[in-house]
Amino acid sequence: MQGISRPDRDLWDADDVTGHLVPPGSVFAFLAEHRRELFPDSFTADLFPSQTGRPSLPADLAGSVLVLKELYDLSDAQTADALKFDIRWKVACGRSLLQTSFDPSTLVYWRKRIAASDRPDRVFDAVAEVIAQTGILRGRRKRCVDSTVFDDAVATQDTVTQLVAAIRKVARVVPGAAGVIAKVCRRDYSQPGKPDIDWDDPAAKEQLVSDLVNDALAALDTLTGPSAPERDAAAADALGLLALVAGQDVEPAEGSDGTGGRWRIARKVAPDRVISTVDQQARHTRKSKSKRRDGFRGHVAAEPETGLITDCEMTMAAGEGSTDADNGVKMAARDRFHRAGQDSQACASPGCAPDAQAAGGAGPQNPQQADEPAGAASGCGDAPGARDQEQPAGRGEGEGLEIYGDSAYGSGEARAAYRDAGHDTVIKPGPLRPAVPGGFTLDDFAISEDQHTVTCPAGHTRPISTKRTVTFGALCASCPLRERCTTARDGRSMTIHPHEDLLRQARAQARTPKFKQAYPTRSVIERIISWTATQNGRRIRLRYIGAEKNDAWLHNRCAAINLRTLLRHGLTRRDGAWVLA
Repeated sequence: MQGISRPDRDLWDADDVTGHLVPPGSVFAFLAEHRRELFPDSFTADLFPSQTGRPSLPADLAGSVLVLKELYDLSDAQTADALKFDIRWKVACGRSLLQTSFDPSTLVYWRKRIAASDRPDRVFDAVAEVIAQTGILRGRRKRCVDSTVFDDAVATQDTVTQLVAAIRKVARVVPGAAGVIAKVCRRDYSQPGKPDIDWDDPAAKEQLVSDLVNDALAALDTLTGPSAPERDAAAADALGLLALVAGQDVEPAEGSDGTGGRWRIARKVAPDRVISTVDQQARHTRKSKSKRRDGFRGHVAAEPETGLITDCEMTMAAGEGSTDADNGVKMAARDRFHRAGQDSQACASPGCAPDAQAAGGAGPQNPQQADEPAGAASGCGDAPGARDQEQPAGRGEGEGLEIYGDSAYGSGEARAAYRDAGHDTVIKPGPLRPAVPGGFTLDDFAISEDQHTVTCPAGHTRPISTKRTVTFGALCASCPLRERCTTARDGRSMTIHPHEDLLRQARAQARTPKFKQAYPTRSVIERIISWTATQNGRRIRLRYIGAEKNDAWLHNRCAAINLRTLLRHGLTRRDGAWVLA
């Protein structure tokens, strides 16, 4: 059942006895005074519909702990200890100096219940409603976007480790698979650790790879054949993982066509490679050609003048849906704070009607809403599905957002999406590289989409093919400008992007004084990314498995950072409403 905070205080109440030791203006001091308004009982009421059973942690305690845990990047055990021994935590959470803490596993329980609810980002949404009530983002159109790679919580596994682990998982999860593997496989998978071979012998390692792949294929052939029974989700996932790791990193050995059972580790990295059987969503990625990272990619959008994070998303580091351009468009489309052409209070939920907000950011208009988190009654902020709703397209010029980003956010498709949604862009275009140093670039060619032709600097015109390629071929042989255009023996050829007109406009925009003056605004997001991805001068390493759990962590982390930022702007509560002093 739902736990309720007691209104009466203990004789050794931490705030009464030691509250003066907590620095004014800190998150601890704020939560000590306003945690019940920020996290009222309704904050977690939907998680405990039953009126019987042992009471849960009170909503204000749970919300405060979740904020402080991620603000200081603590583990579950460290969080429980902080609530037990740290006076600041006791003051912030309304505890007695003599009270002990909860078991660290309680936080696992809370994360699971919140993740399974209709409001998985309720902490972020609650702080977002505070932002909306203060009106600090009213009329602010600028949004800076950037991303960073977070190291995952698992070890990156090599091919041999993945194959052995996947076979053992099948034996453990799939009914009857242990007997099948013992029968059809050459090697023994019942013992822990890597196979016992001479790892300094190249021939032994090659034979091991062949044996592991052949064992995997033999097990799959038996367990997934036409006579195999229908599998449950866990068994199907285990078999699918084995099939994946048996094929992603290997290729037929030299001189083999793949039918002789001879395999070797491929001399390349498979696209979207699974790097661990423990966390199947962790991926390889690169920050540069020389610096490879493993983990997940965190995307952040922020308003540069206030430093407030307006949206965030954790995705796989590579693969579908992970690119900066895709996520930049997604975050702009669901921006909860921007309302075109309005001077009234913005709502923190895309599903909230503007006229439902009181002018000047007043609190709830119905007395029955007094214990509701801002927006809970009207569907604001933490409303179910708030992250999945998008703003309507077709805004007039200057009514949409103004997106600032580096060249990773400036793909043709992304620019088209921003244009169609009515957003302006201050996004650095990717550089053009001439085929000949100092020679002609694509911008020196005249492109006619109406006539489907391209004209080169020498005046030669060629048609654009159905695959949007153009070949000048023999026309280049006697061209006097050839030395400035191409070194290809068969003449200049190129591929025309479907949104080449937008890319050209972007390159022209980047050459203007207005762009050069505005673009440095983007640098603010670098500082906000640093707040998000580092703690006490060190890079944060993720603690959870999978993109969904790490996305929940990122939203809580950003909520805590936003709350701290609001306090720097003078956040307080006056006459039942959140205001800036």
